[in-house]
Amino acid sequence: MRIDGTRLRYRDEGRGPPVLLVHGWTLDLEMWDPQVSALRDTFRLIRLDRRGHGLSDGAPSPERDSEDLGRLCRHLGLARVALIGMSQGVRGVLAYACAAATQVSALILDGPPALGSESDPEVPVLEYAALVRSRGIEAFRREWAHHPLMELRSGNPDMRALLAAMIERYPGNDLKSQATRAERAAAPIRLEAIAAPALILSGEYDLPGRRQAAQQLAARLPDAELAVIPGAAHLPNLDSPDAYSKLCRAFLVRHCSRRDRY
Repeated sequence: MRIDGTRLRYRDEGRGPPVLLVHGWTLDLEMWDPQVSALRDTFRLIRLDRRGHGLSDGAPSPERDSEDLGRLCRHLGLARVALIGMSQGVRGVLAYACAAATQVSALILDGPPALGSESDPEVPVLEYAALVRSRGIEAFRREWAHHPLMELRSGNPDMRALLAAMIERYPGNDLKSQATRAERAAAPIRLEAIAAPALILSGEYDLPGRRQAAQQLAARLPDAELAVIPGAAHLPNLDSPDAYSKLCRAFLVRHCSRRDRY
């Protein structure tokens, strides 16, 4: 799909109520491989590489994620959709839920960042940008792979290989540029106005700031529940894919109508 000359990669698999999956920073649509395998029998799973990630063009722009999600829904003719957002992807999902409230059936929000600030204090973006300028993108990839947000507690070699391949694909266009801040200010996210039911997910061993952000988000959304995935860190869909997919299935079955099929 092209948006104003920017090519965005997406995949559309399975049959049933549509679910749009949105990945986090430096990752891409392939992070959802375990969930697609587990859930495609019941749901239509649509996942995209956010701009500047994976094989999509452009520079990462969380402020444009909501717009891109809306354009993708229109491109596919989706009148109503559930969304799963992970880490930085949560921001775009929530912004879309504010902008298109009647079109959102349910939300799953995994490992959200603190939403009170546009920056993420747990990710030293300016330091990483300086590293890329001085030593190149490969030096950043090596360092980022050992950041707590990217570490897996699982020893599953397939999940570890999947994560390593995504980090290796990340082009880092935002870090290569002198401008590491957003190109335009994001509109405030009015959490209390989001009526869609929400499931907030945290890994048991995620960073304390992320677990606190999940609790705060669950407290502010009008219809939210919180679940902790045992034995998982910030990437519970890879650390504990079966438990993660089971939670998603149960929640989506409760809140996605068969009438949302198209």
